[in-house]
Amino acid sequence: MIHKLTSEERSTQLAQLSGWAAVPGRDAIQREFKFADFNEAFGFMTRVAIKAQEMNHHPEWFNVYHKVEITLSTHEANGLTERDVALARFIDEVAKSTQRA
Repeated sequence: MIHKLTSEERSTQLAQLSGWAAVPGRDAIQREFKFADFNEAFGFMTRVAIKAQEMNHHPEWFNVYHKVEITLSTHEANGLTERDVALARFIDEVAKSTQRA
């Protein structure tokens, strides 16, 4: 069974993730990324999709041109888990090499 983070664990983990914020009314985290153009945004999404598939953990996301908005929550746990935090850290690493602002 997947362990849902406690309030204390969630606060500690969120403090260690730069740019991620709690989603109001949901036990989830969210971040927006901006890239130079659609190609960079799509390349970023592709790298994240490959990792998400490997983890069997798929983000909710929305893309318009050079912007990608990602929401993470573990549906099986009905909230935030270590799996979300691990994927957020991977996403941040991928974004460092491509994100513009």
